[in-house]
Amino acid sequence: VHIIGHIPPAHCLRSWSWNYYRIVSRFEGTIAAQFFGHTHVDEFEMFYDEETLTRPVSVAFVAPSVTTYINLNPGYRVYEVDGAYPGSSHAVLDHETFILNLTEANAPGAEPRWQRLYRARDAYGLPSAFPTDWDQLIRRFQDDERLFQRFWFLFHKGHPPREPCLAACKAALLCALRTGRSADPSLCQPLRPALPFPRIQELWRQRRLC
Repeated sequence: VHIIGHIPPAHCLRSWSWNYYRIVSRFEGTIAAQFFGHTHVDEFEMFYDEETLTRPVSVAFVAPSVTTYINLNPGYRVYEVDGAYPGSSHAVLDHETFILNLTEANAPGAEPRWQRLYRARDAYGLPSAFPTDWDQLIRRFQDDERLFQRFWFLFHKGHPPREPCLAACKAALLCALRTGRSADPSLCQPLRPALPFPRIQELWRQRRLC
């Protein structure tokens, strides 16, 4: 089963978000992938088993938008999915993101040109694109500042961010990546956040475009 929606689960009302999270956990062997949009940026949300909240069971891929915003290039994503054959997992194997660089396109005499921005497994050094790999990537972001700032650049679809994402911003963003259901501080605890959860939520709301 592939689930396709507009608003990512962690952006939804708490009661709906938590019930949806419970469904994904219960049917982890049936749900092969989740695809969302809405935020206009390039990100993802993790889902963990409800018993321990430590075992990754699913990823909600949040694709960038073709819509233009201030400090964002238009973008779209192409997913590579395990093919149609007997025994296929139908899981996401990788994905590529393409952008239209507005700075280049608006130069005198230039023509609009779509170009590949990155391929996920190559950009982040992922052995595969399973939930465990994305969970480990978040943990790597904590300690590898160069890798995290690369994610921050790709998050903006290849447009140089207005400012670097430092301590407070980083805590809020990593918490958002790990939190597939709204208003749940327990999902952020393994990240050793230096800020209280209400402050993290406040910071992240400031960066939402929708």
